[in-house]
Order: sequence, then C-alpha cells, then structure tokens
Amino acid sequence: MVAERLQRLINRKGRSYEKIADLSGLDVAELRRIGHGEEAPTIAHLWRIANALGVPFGSLIASKESSGLLVMRKIETPALRSGDGGFVSRALYPYDSQRPIEFYHVTIGASHIERSEAHPPGTKETLVVARGSIEVIVGREAPVQLDEGDAVDFLADAPHSYRNLGVVPAIVYLVMSYETLTGGA
Repeated sequence: MVAERLQRLINRKGRSYEKIADLSGLDVAELRRIGHGEEAPTIAHLWRIANALGVPFGSLIASKESSGLLVMRKIETPALRSGDGGFVSRALYPYDSQRPIEFYHVTIGASHIERSEAHPPGTKETLVVARGSIEVIVGREAPVQLDEGDAVDFLADAPHSYRNLGVVPAIVYLVMSYETLTGGA
C-alpha cells in the first residue's frame, strides 16, 4: 500500500527518486526499495518522504474509500513502527483530501523517547493520553507533563518529542490536522 501510494505521488508531483532522496535525506537505494515494496519504511522515513513531497503523512498510508462509510478494522490497518519499535502508530482515520485530518492510536513503549522533525507549516497535533503519563516538548518550549485524560494541542512545525514517563506502555490518541497543505492520495 505505501509503495503504491509513493509511486503515485512521485509521478503526480513529477519528481524523481533522486530528488525525493535529496529533499528527504534518505538514501536513493533505500527509497527505491520502499517504492517497490521491498522494504517497510519506519515512521521517521515516512515523515521525511511526506515532507519532501509536500503532502500530509497520511496520504502515504491512506486506504481507498468505496462509499461514505469507512470502517477501519484493526486487523486490516498496518501498524507503523519507529526503528527500535518503541513507538507504534496505527491509523484510525487516514488522510482524506476532503477532510485534511488524521487520527491515530499510538503506543509509546516504557521510558521510550520519540523525536519528530518539524512538520510543514500549518500542521497541528492534538494529543490525548488514554493510559500512562508522557512528557511533550515542542521546539524551545518548556516540557509539559500529561497524565491520563490530559490533552495538548500545538503547532507541529518545530521539532518535538514525546517521552513515556512510566514503566509500562503509554496509549495516546493523536489527531493531526493540516491547515495549509493540499495534496492527497
């Protein structure tokens, strides 16, 4: 699914693997393997590719809708993992160009820190902690601790990080919205 979407977006944008590799900082050979479905990308790689293409993250993983009803079965929705597996994200509502919002179920491993590069301008993140306690740092802002039931909303166009403060996995719901991006699947 990611490979097919990546190919389609590269063609639509009129870009080459070399140009996307240059813009994303990824190796051309690795990008080609992802584009041909020979290698599963990490979350960090998908973000870099999306930013290089100028499209929302979810446009690389969105599934097709056949009607006005979209059912996301857990068994049919692939989980995306960080390189070390400490951060796992599963789309509950993927990107749709008609409604540029994404909704994710995120698991952050015990004591894990997940660092994210700045997203394109206009990208907002809203986090709601369902289980555990996490620390969020956005840009040069002071760290914010969120406990079960707490939420935070921020512009994600600065580097940011999430750290699980506990010894068991934390569960977080993440909503991403794109105010200025266009594009899609």
